[in-house]
Amino acid sequence: MDSMGERSRAVLRFIVEAYLREGGAVGSRTVARGGPLGLSPASIRNVMADLEEAGLLRAPHVSAGRVPTEAGLRFYIDTLMEAGELSPAERKALEAARGASAEEVVARAGAVLSDLSSAAALVVAPASGGAVEQIQFVALAPGRVLAVVVLEGGRVENRLLDAAADAPLAALEAASNYLSARLAGRTLEQARGAVEAEVAQGRADLDAVTARLVRAGLEVIPAGGGTGRLIVRGQARLLEDVRAAADLERARGLLAYLEEAQGAARLLSLVEGARGVQIFIGAQNPAFDQSGWSLVLSPYRAEGRALVGAVGVIGPVRLNYDRIIPMVDYTSRVIGAMVEEAGG
Repeated sequence: MDSMGERSRAVLRFIVEAYLREGGAVGSRTVARGGPLGLSPASIRNVMADLEEAGLLRAPHVSAGRVPTEAGLRFYIDTLMEAGELSPAERKALEAARGASAEEVVARAGAVLSDLSSAAALVVAPASGGAVEQIQFVALAPGRVLAVVVLEGGRVENRLLDAAADAPLAALEAASNYLSARLAGRTLEQARGAVEAEVAQGRADLDAVTARLVRAGLEVIPAGGGTGRLIVRGQARLLEDVRAAADLERARGLLAYLEEAQGAARLLSLVEGARGVQIFIGAQNPAFDQSGWSLVLSPYRAEGRALVGAVGVIGPVRLNYDRIIPMVDYTSRVIGAMVEEAGG
């Protein structure tokens, strides 16, 4: 690839940009009419054949057109793409939360990034360090429970957890009362050991269903340290580019995957040693067990360069990379500065 000629680079760049813009296969006549080199369709077909042999293009079906492979998209991003610049209005929008609490900063930044990028935005918020005032379990559907956690200062965090499909209202109330009584005014670290010991030794006087809820609650209640929580904004945008029933199921599967308790930790593991934007295309993404998606992710750090969280955009591989990459980069720097100012 390093020795690729200028003609091949120009053809690959044209095809990738047309694919990202239109979403369909690009034929040799289209490249010949719009490409920068003035080559004939026959010459273009020869170049496309070479690019396909190199693993940078593929034929999606019997059409004569080609689309980029994941390797082709990676080569384009790393070598051929020219990143755009944010407008003053976009910068101002991303900076609008200045002066707010750390909690509000990350929530607003995720919403703005989703709007500006027209994609789903992910933000790993800093871990909450406050004591718990109250916890309540609310049934959403069979096997799905929402844990509503009220922290000192009135902050509220909602966490989804898996529970027994037959969890009755009495068990939800009993688990809520049990944990609220033992966590009130204390951080999770201060109370976890005692609660786990009570449950494990049967001294908590809880039935089996309630005990399972208590254990699940301990896993999702925010601790004073750890990896924080994952905030997703613009989930509906993941469904906008769906073209078939199989794509819809993949999108739903990705949304369910993002809701899992370890989502924040998985994202942070991708950028732990990184100093800038990281791009994961399709199968290159080790954090999500879902194919067909791209993730553009950047860490944000405290003044001492310690990793605080991460921010990014996730969507189909046809993301507008030249626009989204600088946007994610700027957002991560803005969040890092604002969280530091807010004492987060």
